[in-house]
Amino acid sequence: MIRKIIIALIACSAFASLATQYPITIAIHGGAGTIDKNKMTAAMQVKYKSKLKEAVDKGYAVMEKGGTSQQAVIAAIQVLEDSPLFNAGRGAVYTFEGEHELDASIMYGKTLNAGAVAGVKQVKSPIALAEQVMENSVHVLLSGQGAEEFAKRQGIELVENSYFDTKKRYESLLKAKKKIAEKLAKSKSIKAAYQQLDVKYKYGTVGAVALDQYGDLTAGTSTGGMTAKRFGRIGDSPIIGAGTYANNDSCAVSATGHGEYFIRYHVAADICARMQYQGISLQDAADTVINKVLVKAGGSGGIIAVDRQGNIAMPFNSSGMYRASRKQGESAVVKIFKE
Repeated sequence: MIRKIIIALIACSAFASLATQYPITIAIHGGAGTIDKNKMTAAMQVKYKSKLKEAVDKGYAVMEKGGTSQQAVIAAIQVLEDSPLFNAGRGAVYTFEGEHELDASIMYGKTLNAGAVAGVKQVKSPIALAEQVMENSVHVLLSGQGAEEFAKRQGIELVENSYFDTKKRYESLLKAKKKIAEKLAKSKSIKAAYQQLDVKYKYGTVGAVALDQYGDLTAGTSTGGMTAKRFGRIGDSPIIGAGTYANNDSCAVSATGHGEYFIRYHVAADICARMQYQGISLQDAADTVINKVLVKAGGSGGIIAVDRQGNIAMPFNSSGMYRASRKQGESAVVKIFKE
């Protein structure tokens, strides 16, 4: 009799465990912006979609094996950081002076703990360093040489700045500098020259958001910043609440767009707050901020987001956004342009 009771209790415990399991879900982006379908060859589309699928599948596999959303986000973003196709890691754009300055951030929704780095020049994987800041530092955001000194102490791999060089990004820098020089010759205003620079030079980011079987959300973002940026410019990607935010009470968000607008309108946190305090759906909150608030302000870009029910939102107000998602029991969905 006692044996039967013990077996019944074990069965009930196992059932309860399964009942409280959350649907593992992940979404990633590789940047939003002026992505011209007519100028992108079929072969190039295949390259981008293949790498996006690789990244989302890598993150999903981590959680499928019992890993956390934090581990999944890191794994997915590192695939994109290692690819020259995206403006992060190896594919980072150039600063005005011809170098690379990288930013990244991560946030864990269960504890609201976060870590970020800005303006690093020798860190191979900025998102890995951001995680170390979150886990092993009393601070949230480290920058420049200080962040790299911290990286050395944490055993994070460092590389020469030239590791991030690519022909495509260098050509973009030369074009951007030419346009800036032309504008300066007319207006003499640096602000005006940069404001009139084509949006394609102003943003590009990678990011991931995930929900694991334990019900915990994580968001992460990594970027090479803005082409021809000067004076140590920092965008929204390493700013918690602007480019990255996660809270188990609402959602996890990673943004990509013209960073100055995402900072001013604290886009990532705003979406989560609208869900939490207005009681609206993830899709409604995300659409309102991206397609109403930002559009009215003149800001362009998009976000990826996931909530604790496994719902995904990926709105953007630009012509395209490299993106992919995968839900439990389903195959990856990969897209570039608006449907």
